[in-house]
Amino acid sequence: MKQIILGTAGHIDHGKTSLIKALTGTDTDRLKEEKLRGITIELGFAALDLPSGQHLGIVDVPGHEKFVKNMVAGATGIDLVAMVIAADEGVMPQTREHMEICSLLDIRYGLVVLTKIDMVDEEMLELAIEDVRDFIRGTFLETAPVIKVSSITGQGLPELLAALDQLSAKIPEQKASTLFRLPVDRVFTMKGFGTVITGSLVSGRINVGDTIMVYPSQITSKVRGIQVHNQSVESAFSGMRTAINFQGLEKTAVNRGDILAKPDTLKPSYMVDLQLRYLASNEKPLKNRTRVRFHTGTSEIMGNVILLDREDLSPGENCPAQIRLDTPVSLVRDDRFVIRSYSPVRTIGGGAVLNPIPVKYKRFRAEIVAGLSQLAKAPVEDVIAFHAEQAGYTGVSFVDLTIMTDLPEKQLQNAIAGLLSRKSLIQIDKENRIYLHGGVFDQLQAYSQEILDQYHRKNPLRGGMPKEELKSKLPDKLDPKLVNLVLGQLVKSGLIVAAEESVRLAGHKVSLQVDQAEVSQKIMAIYADSRLSPPYFSELSKTLNMDAATAKNVLLLLVEQKKIIKVKEDLFFHHNAIESLKNRLVDFLREKGEISTPQFKEMTDVSRKYLIPLLEYFDSQNVTIRVGDLRKLRSA
Repeated sequence: MKQIILGTAGHIDHGKTSLIKALTGTDTDRLKEEKLRGITIELGFAALDLPSGQHLGIVDVPGHEKFVKNMVAGATGIDLVAMVIAADEGVMPQTREHMEICSLLDIRYGLVVLTKIDMVDEEMLELAIEDVRDFIRGTFLETAPVIKVSSITGQGLPELLAALDQLSAKIPEQKASTLFRLPVDRVFTMKGFGTVITGSLVSGRINVGDTIMVYPSQITSKVRGIQVHNQSVESAFSGMRTAINFQGLEKTAVNRGDILAKPDTLKPSYMVDLQLRYLASNEKPLKNRTRVRFHTGTSEIMGNVILLDREDLSPGENCPAQIRLDTPVSLVRDDRFVIRSYSPVRTIGGGAVLNPIPVKYKRFRAEIVAGLSQLAKAPVEDVIAFHAEQAGYTGVSFVDLTIMTDLPEKQLQNAIAGLLSRKSLIQIDKENRIYLHGGVFDQLQAYSQEILDQYHRKNPLRGGMPKEELKSKLPDKLDPKLVNLVLGQLVKSGLIVAAEESVRLAGHKVSLQVDQAEVSQKIMAIYADSRLSPPYFSELSKTLNMDAATAKNVLLLLVEQKKIIKVKEDLFFHHNAIESLKNRLVDFLREKGEISTPQFKEMTDVSRKYLIPLLEYFDSQNVTIRVGDLRKLRSA
């Protein structure tokens, strides 16, 4: 059976609470102050079984203008609204504001209940009905039934129940979602149970024993028990009024406005992208950076509205905007919101969330405005592609896309699979399911080739650019997995060639000019003659009276060609000298098992300035391993 939540709306003292009591027998005014003042201050809850057997959870909201923020909290998550209007007073200011709020929250089903008909005569009743018809014209309740009721005499209650039954049958099943979310509307402690949290479960399901996280504080706790309409259950589903009892969770750790969800499925954010509708009933335009009260779920948070494409928004207009908040919220795409003015307080607009975890934008960026404007109605593949492109080199994770699209996991996986197959998305981290926009990946490949081209122009005698140097030239904080993927794709495409320590463009070839060839021959001859006691290269270039830059480039080419061996900075040896020494060292260690520094000195007959670098070089090449003051053959 469908899970449906009915909410009341309407002006103070128009009989909302009395109507609920007449229907259910439950007095939803539970606070002492409510009894004394005779008005509803806090949200009230009840349940009703309709003649068809359909079960309704009921949220009764306050009608006083001072408690509209509580009304907004109660209206969040309702499927069906009963707009209550007293026959003796007709449409009043809070009737109008509640209607605007219901419209902004995208409530699509409801009816009008004309109460207190026992207090007016027939002529007055006809005037009240005419007033109601004028009021609902052009609203989502324009074709809704108007039921005349007296909560005192019971007149009209059977007709109201029948109308609720008919409307309930028209309400579709809630959109499937694997994401459990429950906005908290009440927190209290109960003797023997501890902390209890109530709310309307807006999506997903929760089970006894599940671990949940409180957002945005990100405190975790385990579900100890669940009740739905005062009945203990093992699980609760989307659309149910739910009370959850937690293990070891302090009452002070949770507040109205918090969201319950599974760990690491939501993200707190101080910014939210919005499709903002500014009510036509406003008297003046909304200016950029206006201070407002942002209502979403059951929360009220102060923030500033940033108009991304204009300086002010005229009454009746819509536009993409970003709100920057004083405290973070944890939302999902398509969540509804209401904004109210700072002072005097009244409802001025609302709409739907476009992106719950955006970055901070510069204003008047055409591509951002266009992208956000299209998000509301764009196909899911375009939504994913937009967010991936905005994420740049960082990429976007599957978890982020879940809340950016509000899609069930399987549906999101299918959409991503289609984009991957077309190379519109590139998976850069399989374990954490992180995706890069295909265009961004292409840009990174092009940038890598540009870096290599510049390097080759500057170092024509170098066979390739050291990999670590290339990585250091790429954008900061680039995921190493992404770097390897980019280089791997360039190699696979035949655009670059990778060696063990370096990379080069496929078309890059080293060819020595005549004077450089002469320098090469001289360097090789000197290192061949000096064997294990070569000069430091800085001294060599001065001795030969050769251009230091040319000599260094030629030397590094010889190192790449493995004709010259670099042992440490500025200290190089001829390849044959090192290979000969390595063979003698290995033979000695195979026979003796170990060698001391004095023994190595005797073998090489070199001074200490060569002795220690040579020992450390063989350690670094995994020929030897140091054990105390001795060296042993590493393979042993």
